[in-house]
Amino acid sequence: MSIENTHYGAKKINDLLKDKKSIYFIGVGGINMSSLALITSMSGYRTGGSDRVRSALTEKIAAAGVKVNYNHAAENVEGYDAIVYTVAISADNPEYVRAGELGLPRISRADYLGYIMTGYTRRIGISGMHGKSTCTSMCAEMLLYNKKEPTVLSGAELKSVDSAYYIGGKDDFVFEACEYMDSFLDFNPNIAVVLNIEMDHVDYFKSMEQIRDSFGHFMAIAGKDGVAVINADDEDVLKAADGYDGRVLSFGIENEKASLRAENIRCEKGRYSFDAVLDGSLLTRISLSVSGYHNIYNALAATAVGTLCSLEPAEISEGLASFVGVSRRMDFKGKYKGADIYDDYGHHPTEIKATLAGARAMTDGKLVCVYQPHTYSRTAALFDEFAEAFGDCDRVIFAPIYAAREINESGVSSAQIAEKIGYKATSASDFADAANKLCECLSEGDIGIVMGAGDIYKAFDYIDFDKKECK
Repeated sequence: MSIENTHYGAKKINDLLKDKKSIYFIGVGGINMSSLALITSMSGYRTGGSDRVRSALTEKIAAAGVKVNYNHAAENVEGYDAIVYTVAISADNPEYVRAGELGLPRISRADYLGYIMTGYTRRIGISGMHGKSTCTSMCAEMLLYNKKEPTVLSGAELKSVDSAYYIGGKDDFVFEACEYMDSFLDFNPNIAVVLNIEMDHVDYFKSMEQIRDSFGHFMAIAGKDGVAVINADDEDVLKAADGYDGRVLSFGIENEKASLRAENIRCEKGRYSFDAVLDGSLLTRISLSVSGYHNIYNALAATAVGTLCSLEPAEISEGLASFVGVSRRMDFKGKYKGADIYDDYGHHPTEIKATLAGARAMTDGKLVCVYQPHTYSRTAALFDEFAEAFGDCDRVIFAPIYAAREINESGVSSAQIAEKIGYKATSASDFADAANKLCECLSEGDIGIVMGAGDIYKAFDYIDFDKKECK
């Protein structure tokens, strides 16, 4: 059973950490946890942590001076003054338990992040069920391109800095605000971006009303002196924003009441350009280097952030044009028999449809997708939506469901989704089988996508791009 967030708030955490000189991170190998550990170390604390798996992230922070243990043992926390933990650990984690016995402050990752960000002038939180990592990275790239030196915490690696985080100055803190378990309610944005709202995380959220209420509270944190940047084309976002008493800067394509709109939209090989029109006047022309209609919305949100950070129109357009994507978001992996193969993180029906629509516009050949469903609860609750999400594919191959934190109480399976779709869908027994089925389908001019938020990327271990064959 996972541990809940602490919800102490910045003031109490400041009191808890008064005169403390060392902090230990349980689950330090995560993207956010590793970056928080590094920021903590750079702030002068003796910093350590643990993770079961050695990775590029753990080796990177170890090289920067963070002591990393590759086990969870009670003695690891001895000698430290406080701990920060990820809610993914269980309540019987030996380090967590020992910290309690020693009377050490135990602070959840989200709560600690909320405390850390209070030291920055502009705190830009990017929320939404889809597109958070991409939009966070767009904002980061736009600011970095223009030499603004933001501090960035994202959920995916930004290619230009080869990392999911960037330690910059104290003016701008750009961060991905995850809604799961209401983690984002521990953050302290004064610019709260809401990209979209939809049913997801059904193991926690039980209704759309609960979700709208959570996002409404996230915007409320920005306060009357802050700004809510919201998608005016999303009715649930508009409902969530109802009652917010600060400034609202809305963006959209369809809603004529949006403050910032995309007009004169053009598409070339899946990549879009458009006029960004602010309050009825042309701000700038934006040409994206990443594919997909959905990225117009991400770019509009980033454009709104750019205006709030006092960037000039040309700085916004040039910064967004320089953005070439993030890790595992239509990430080009190589060619196989003349087909382009991509890696993608999509794991919700809406994300899948948007990504596949963008890919469909990129080729006149076949579009083939290997997909690994993510969690049993999401797959069961959105079963029909998943079955309808692959309409743009000529062929779809389902890998076994990634369980994550769950057991299969519903009995749902990848084979059931394939059967529901029909003739163009099949299921694979494992990653090697999925890779072989993908390779058999591809030829010159096709696009293959390996998609999912779990460990489906391991399927690439079975594709030999050099020899043009599956292993």
